[in-house]
Amino acid sequence: MFGSGNKIKLDPDLIERVKRVSEVAGYASHEEFIAHIIERELQHFEGADSDDDITEKLRGLGYIS
Repeated sequence: MFGSGNKIKLDPDLIERVKRVSEVAGYASHEEFIAHIIERELQHFEGADSDDDITEKLRGLGYIS
């Protein structure tokens, strides 16, 4: 999944937290957990017709003001 050359830098403390939570939650790996979280968040924006729609959805979710 993450071994295909795509790299995302995350804070080492965040990675440790992700590893702990993903293990307790029963995920096969922390990469699987991260992918699941990203997929879930992306669903909020799928179907948006324009950048303005995405902006409004981000605002509604509290990501921007």
